[in-house]
Amino acid sequence: MEPEQTSPAGTGPAPGAVPPFDAELRAALSRAETGPRTPITPGNLAEVQERDAAARPRPTLAELGDGGLFDVAELRAPGAPDGPEVTLLCARPAGAAGPLPVLYYLHGGGMVMGNAASVMPQLLREWALPLGLAVVSVAYRLAPRTRYPGAVEDCYAGLVWLVDHAAELDLDAGRVVIGGRSAGGGLAAALALLLRDRGGPVPIGQLLLCPMLDDRGRTFSSRQMVGTDTWDRTSNATAWQAFLGDRYGSPDLPPYASPARATDLSGLPPAYIDVGSAETFRDEDVAYADAIWRAGGRAELHVWPGAFHGFDSLAPRARITRDAQETRTRWLRRILDTPTEPGAPAPPRTG
Repeated sequence: MEPEQTSPAGTGPAPGAVPPFDAELRAALSRAETGPRTPITPGNLAEVQERDAAARPRPTLAELGDGGLFDVAELRAPGAPDGPEVTLLCARPAGAAGPLPVLYYLHGGGMVMGNAASVMPQLLREWALPLGLAVVSVAYRLAPRTRYPGAVEDCYAGLVWLVDHAAELDLDAGRVVIGGRSAGGGLAAALALLLRDRGGPVPIGQLLLCPMLDDRGRTFSSRQMVGTDTWDRTSNATAWQAFLGDRYGSPDLPPYASPARATDLSGLPPAYIDVGSAETFRDEDVAYADAIWRAGGRAELHVWPGAFHGFDSLAPRARITRDAQETRTRWLRRILDTPTEPGAPAPPRTG
């Protein structure tokens, strides 16, 4: 699959011709910015990571419990061969009768930032309570300290262990949705491919929110949104290089590293993909949905007009954010309500 999208000679956009931001989102972005937006580069990556680690919330288990509203536990799963244990944060509505369906969630942050706990409050408020599900957030290893395939193998090992222990955790092994945002969305797409090819547990859906899918940076939108999107071509290239190391730019990179390189997208769980029209990832995400359809699969695609990367986090009360949240919730409810065969395939015992 090649997501490259080019225009015929002479028909490309003039400089500065980019999709306009939604008015509410533009206002929120203006309020949030105190100076010029600085892309992430190899030279400032370590400083950016330090600032993120210091500033990003990392709620405790007690704080995630929200006064007894949720039961929260920190679980430890065996990692990949020669890898460390994988920490999983598991939370569920207190007193909810199980076994509960599971959202197995991979946080964003360009594969170089973020933590498993910071995303939990929103996930619990928006989905765990109204849908009656458990949320499991994965503390995968970050780049460049850990290169590919470290993070992908962490996510895989955690899910295999979780399914294997679902009964004792009062979870429904036959109703697991894998998902994530940005880099986490890319990792979720890679995990779906890896599960298919290794014969691992079968998720019932993949929730891919503005997923980071293509290391090559060749799409039209990646060039169009330079200097405009909150996550642009320079930051994206820096993150991919940190993740891939010497394999960055390799022509034979496997799809588990960069899902947009997959040539076979058949046999995957139904996908929900959304992205902004004014976003670097727009074209690679649209191309991925199209490739799933071409392979005979199921994908629901939403391109939010005038939305930049991370718009819903920056402007949580904007009308378009509320529309996006409601649409994602409807998809999740529909997937969870779809009848499935009881049980789940036994997870493999090999790496």
